[in-house]
Amino acid sequence: MNFADKITSIRIVLIPVFVALLIYSQVNFYLRHIATAVFIIAVLSDFFDGLVARIKKEKSDIGQVIDPLADKLLLFTAFFSLYILRGYLPLKFQIPLWVVLVVVSRDLIILLGFLTLQFLKIEVKVQPSIWGKLTTFFQMGAILCILMDVFFSPVIWTIAVVFTLISGIGYFLQGVKFINGNIKPSNN
Repeated sequence: MNFADKITSIRIVLIPVFVALLIYSQVNFYLRHIATAVFIIAVLSDFFDGLVARIKKEKSDIGQVIDPLADKLLLFTAFFSLYILRGYLPLKFQIPLWVVLVVVSRDLIILLGFLTLQFLKIEVKVQPSIWGKLTTFFQMGAILCILMDVFFSPVIWTIAVVFTLISGIGYFLQGVKFINGNIKPSNN
């Protein structure tokens, strides 16, 4: 495991720490600030693992799997936790269910598409699109805005949803192209 992969692993380890701090912030208000700091460290690790991998030319097969997995786990957990704990956390802005459903649905559809391509034995190189990167950026930004009680949180989570839908449609269309390009018509 190279250095970039170790940074990614830190992001995965920080997920239960973040959730625990959120849960216990119901009892101690200041723990929400620590949870926010942990989330910021996790977000920065996403930036730094990619930077290290590019600088040191350490792109690995495992890194191509665990980096997006770490992002998804962090974001799923953050969105679900903030939604489930919305009645208990002293936050000015509470994330609506429809935002959580859009974020989760997109990634589940992408996962099902990927599994379908694997089942059909269609070789796919996973490449994030610019829309996917913008989606991750705004989803992380939405979580941070909510945690920090930023007054424009609803605007950021709406932008995140828009990018989530755009990138989801893009990945879906890309999957359809892979299937159409690799399935030969039968001669029946």
